[in-house]
Amino acid sequence: MRQLPHQIVIENVLQTKMRGKIAYQSAFPSSIAMHSTYVKPYNDPTGKGYQRPVDPKRVDEFALYLSKGDNALFTPILLNASGMWEFTAYDSSRPMFGRLLCKSKASVLDGQHRLGGIKRYTQETHSEINVPFMVFHYLDDDEEIEFFDTINTKAKGLGTSLSKYLKREHDELSWMSTELLIFNDSPFYHIGSITGKRSKGRHITLQNLHRMLKYFFKDTETTNLSKQEKVDLVLEFFNLMRQEYPHEWMNYKEYKLTHIVCLDALAMAASKALSNCKKENSTQIDHQKFIKSVTRLKRIDWSTDGPFKYLKGISSSKTLASELFDIMNLEKES
Repeated sequence: MRQLPHQIVIENVLQTKMRGKIAYQSAFPSSIAMHSTYVKPYNDPTGKGYQRPVDPKRVDEFALYLSKGDNALFTPILLNASGMWEFTAYDSSRPMFGRLLCKSKASVLDGQHRLGGIKRYTQETHSEINVPFMVFHYLDDDEEIEFFDTINTKAKGLGTSLSKYLKREHDELSWMSTELLIFNDSPFYHIGSITGKRSKGRHITLQNLHRMLKYFFKDTETTNLSKQEKVDLVLEFFNLMRQEYPHEWMNYKEYKLTHIVCLDALAMAASKALSNCKKENSTQIDHQKFIKSVTRLKRIDWSTDGPFKYLKGISSSKTLASELFDIMNLEKES
């Protein structure tokens, strides 16, 4: 619920401008900070979310930092009021100094871990602290996402996976990578992470898939295919691999099939196979020929203690890709 049940008033506010955007600076009690702000998660139903999940460790670390007392200084949180915070000057002689009338919650652009740490600290100590803030009067959804992406990729090193996700509407590979992770029937659905944070069972990031797709379409001309047709081609290829090696696909610890070095190699081999499967005097792909070549990838030992045990890095991917392509390019199955 983003609408506030009651209007909140914030006093002693300085109105300013940043690159033509009106903004306000002040501080408010932590209790008001909690009630007057919200976060747009990356998977928000509106499709305009962008924040990664909160890292409990960072929240705990900031709460511990605040326990140091007066020496625990911190930077202002950044907010977007979306036009719902109205500024009123105290008097005409000082038009840039006054109060804010807040009708709705402001979205957090930067500072969700600080707010999380403040919430924990104040709850455990039954205290109240002042929270400095800077709030933009109005940013639209796309401006908000772009601003978040900029301050985190340029200043803090926002994970490349989440950055790619935010650019999915404007970058074909980012869109395709996202589709491979959110489509229920995708072989990557249960083993991938959009935000770039790996966890048990989710060891493939959106950035990994973004790079893999570059390799997949590197050696063949696919301008005649829509991005959905390209995704379908990738899905078909890797679904065939999952069907041929179901146990190996889901067992990251004992098998290297879904390790990045092998996925990249498979993508490189598939790219060469696609180029080899073009119809004569045409840019179109002989789909049946391509699928037949993929089905030749059988009886391969993907175990971590097998022949691929020491594979690591792009050079190993290229070497393995050449071997896989040779198998795919056989005239008939052995």
